[in-house]
Amino acid sequence: MADSSYGFLLLDKPSGISSHTAVRRAAKILGAPKAGHAGTLDPLASGLLLVGLGRASRLLEYLVGMDKSYRATIKLGVATKTLDREGEVVEEREPPPLDEAKIRETLKKFTGKITQVPPVVSAIKSGGVPLYKLARKGKEVEPPPREVEIGSLKLIKWEPPFLEIEAEVSSGTYIRSLARDLGAELGTLGTIWELRRLSVGPFSVQNAASLDQLPEVGDKILLEPEKMVGSLPHKTISEEDVRDFFHGKTLKASDCEEEGAEVALFTHEGKLAGMAVREGELLRPRKVLSQSPANDSLP
Repeated sequence: MADSSYGFLLLDKPSGISSHTAVRRAAKILGAPKAGHAGTLDPLASGLLLVGLGRASRLLEYLVGMDKSYRATIKLGVATKTLDREGEVVEEREPPPLDEAKIRETLKKFTGKITQVPPVVSAIKSGGVPLYKLARKGKEVEPPPREVEIGSLKLIKWEPPFLEIEAEVSSGTYIRSLARDLGAELGTLGTIWELRRLSVGPFSVQNAASLDQLPEVGDKILLEPEKMVGSLPHKTISEEDVRDFFHGKTLKASDCEEEGAEVALFTHEGKLAGMAVREGELLRPRKVLSQSPANDSLP
């Protein structure tokens, strides 16, 4: 991609830094004036982070809500305030004797739709304030339970007291909560010791670049922003419509678009012009992504 300030980056975040720090470093290396990410990873966690650079950061909302997969190492017999090894230990308990058959049978109980209580230290908001901020102030918080779906849970390794699993889960699933609940079901405690995100939707960490690799690979690693809107209905528009769209004008809808649906509009060259919403007989511009960075201020 010629313009390194405009693109879609699959970043392999290292553990030990926040997602915000990882994105800021990637943007600096690639010379992007702005950047954002979809789906935060805790500092402890490593793995796939979806990053939008420049104007592509405006498309990140279309990557939210996708299924994800993780590899997690859980330490049995210990509980912390944050449900991971970076938190203060609040209880320790010797795990009962366990074999792989018992663990695999227990994992089956957590597949499908389950009710899960998120960690106290999470970004879920109460009264407009993230729970982790309330918890750090010493306030009592009770995260509301939520329904999530776990597509699969696989036992990778059992080396007491460490349990390694791979999980395919719906968006909004907390692996830290899964570790806690799995430990309880096994008659003990469970805390995340290592966590790595393997995939988000169709995107895999195998195709991602690390921060150390970015100076070498540069913008060659970037994907076209068009890949960020793969979940939306697509429509190719004429050159005249492209010009009108770039100037914020409405376009005539067709029978292909449903009322209220958001549609990704493409030029005949296959470039993403932007997104529009059908309102009655019209397609009203929602995000205009002209091919010229000078017009990036368009709505």
